[in-house]
Amino acid sequence: MFTGLIQEVGSVVRLYQQGEAARLEVACPGIRPTLQLGDSVAINGACQTVARLTGDGAEFDTLSETLAKTTLGSLRSGDPVNLETSLTPSTPMGGHFVQGHVNGTGRLSAIETHEQNVYLTVELPQHLLQLCVAEGSIAIDGISLTTASVNDTAVVINVIPHTMQHTTLGSRRAGDLVNIETDIIARYVQRLLGSRTEDGTGTRLTEKRLADLGYGDLS
Repeated sequence: MFTGLIQEVGSVVRLYQQGEAARLEVACPGIRPTLQLGDSVAINGACQTVARLTGDGAEFDTLSETLAKTTLGSLRSGDPVNLETSLTPSTPMGGHFVQGHVNGTGRLSAIETHEQNVYLTVELPQHLLQLCVAEGSIAIDGISLTTASVNDTAVVINVIPHTMQHTTLGSRRAGDLVNIETDIIARYVQRLLGSRTEDGTGTRLTEKRLADLGYGDLS
């Protein structure tokens, strides 16, 4: 579990294939002194386990599912990555609960600056978009952010200068893919209500369905 508050922007040393999986090495001198084998680290929002410690960083085994669902498989040597170590009982909860389980990717379609504010428009597939609400929480590349608005195809995020300067968002360009984790509460509500499945199908909660479940006459 994480908070979505980035502790360090590390740098990719190398990414190489190991069968269907891969080994990712990251230089992270800031958090390196606290790392131990087996620790969890969110890398651009994807929870990874420390497999080996290096002089100024660590190596991680990245599974095929992670490579398919996230942007980690496209990383190259020198690329910056957002890093956060896992939540502890004493960690200040300044962001929101982030699992490190990336739900999919979105495309950064626009970056607009108005005075001190930066607005990012991120296009999302429908099964992720339906879990987003205005003024709700979303993690983009592991960063805890708040949605300013939601339309039929995208979310708009208002990002403060500090976040732009101290995360990878400052180096992003329109057209880039970003990792998305929707709010865990929204996913649980969706599941409990049976409103939609991940592929966009499913049965909405209706009065008839409530009656079928034994809730009696709702008229």
